[in-house]
Amino acid sequence: MEIQIQKVAWTAAGHRLTAAAGSVTGNHYDANYDVLHLDPGRPMAVLADGMGSGPGSAAAGRTAVDVFARADLTHPPAALRQAVASAQVEVRRAGAALEELTGCTLTAFVAGDEAWIVQIGDSRAYRLRDGLLELLTVDHTIAWLGLLHGWFAADSDEAHAARYRLTRFIGHPDDPDPDVLSVTLQPSDVYLLCSDGVADQLSYERLIQLLGTNPDPAAAAHFMLEDTLEAGGKDNATAIVIKVEETI
Repeated sequence: MEIQIQKVAWTAAGHRLTAAAGSVTGNHYDANYDVLHLDPGRPMAVLADGMGSGPGSAAAGRTAVDVFARADLTHPPAALRQAVASAQVEVRRAGAALEELTGCTLTAFVAGDEAWIVQIGDSRAYRLRDGLLELLTVDHTIAWLGLLHGWFAADSDEAHAARYRLTRFIGHPDDPDPDVLSVTLQPSDVYLLCSDGVADQLSYERLIQLLGTNPDPAAAAHFMLEDTLEAGGKDNATAIVIKVEETI
């Protein structure tokens, strides 16, 4: 399976950012229900992961990413919340014509004078800084709540089933708010946005190794996706790697 990697460069908040991204279908699904967007004109990376494996999943991811990518994000954080709210409306509208669940996750990185992460669902954003890989986002799932509060063991059947019970997502009838996080940019930082096809198949230690030993974000993204296939390709997998450097 050939892995295609996109790559762009931006300048934001006094730093040069190099971003690379790719996605693979894997071996479980016949189609890829992940959607990614690297904006060529402004520092924006967006990832959506459709819920399920039908037309509703495909419509939700594509619609959510398109709406967010078109949004005027001049005045965060309010503009980021509004972009998600607009995506909610449009995904529900798309779902009205379909007789099935129409929903998706959405995780985005946006930078200007400041940098922001937007999160709803169970795709993730990580940051590698000074050798420490931190998960910056929270999974909006019953599994996350159950593990946090000790309702069940991490390797239990209950935990596995709860991974598929999202408490917040795009297309939700109750318009749940996204998490909006302000982040600082420092030279040598590496940000990773990924779908659960990456997070569930690659270990924490392997993510550190890939992000910390590959100076080129395109190489890191490529090897990461390759690893998901070698791990079994049990899900669609998407990775966006963003490296921060000083502006020259």
